[in-house]
Amino acid sequence: MCKVETERLIIRNFTPEDWRDLHEYFSDEQVLKFEPYKPFSEEDCKEEALSRSKGDTFLAVSLKSTGKVIGNLYFSKEDFMTWELGYIFNSKYHRKGYATESVKAIMKYAFENLGTRRIIANCDPRNISSWKLLEAVNMRREGHRLQNIYFFEDENGNPLWKDTYEYGMLVDEWKTINMK
Repeated sequence: MCKVETERLIIRNFTPEDWRDLHEYFSDEQVLKFEPYKPFSEEDCKEEALSRSKGDTFLAVSLKSTGKVIGNLYFSKEDFMTWELGYIFNSKYHRKGYATESVKAIMKYAFENLGTRRIIANCDPRNISSWKLLEAVNMRREGHRLQNIYFFEDENGNPLWKDTYEYGMLVDEWKTINMK
């Protein structure tokens, strides 16, 4: 993936050296509250940063001014011309517009450079900040799927099912919004 720049951010591939910044938010239970994993140790983050540096599904979001990684995007080709989007950010950088800025930038990049027809995203309905972000970038809520996913099991090995909101945007919708 090419590097994508905004006014304040650089969206790029991970490097193994990003592990310390990754650990800042991957060790935070509140940040991971709606994510499919438990808090990471430093060693886990070293391995994760190395793994992420070998692919382009997870993209580091860094401050242009310092290079510090403050979050990441998940951006994966799902079906023909359809990409799935996700995001997670260090809580120290919440409510500053960084997530919205990076999501808008990756959507623009995808629609203008990758031949993308559709971008989708899913989030836990209880994660109000997440679905508000998706609506702020003009994605359309397409559904509320009940008990359709689980990440963890209870003490008896039974799935702890979660609902998801599903969002989407077509390239034609994006063009209409961005031509104004």
